[in-house]
Amino acid sequence: MTAKVEIYTWRTCPFCIRAKSLLNNKGVEFFEYSIDGDEAARNKMAQRANGRRSLPQIFINDEHVGGCDDIHALDRQGKLDELLASSNIV
Repeated sequence: MTAKVEIYTWRTCPFCIRAKSLLNNKGVEFFEYSIDGDEAARNKMAQRANGRRSLPQIFINDEHVGGCDDIHALDRQGKLDELLASSNIV
């Protein structure tokens, strides 16, 4: 099994595009929530993301991993592939 990956984005956000590019380059399927201008959706995202309202916000197996810089840092540290290979299904 592979990890469940979710990403909250705005269509024109360069950080969102960069984060999605990393996931795509790794062949990861993800659920994208494009929340352009939808304040209710952004509030829901912020609740899940410990109050963070910047975009993107990324979740792996329902755990908040952060934004674009965070996911790239995990990749540099060799931790992202490990997270992506895990499944939250028992």
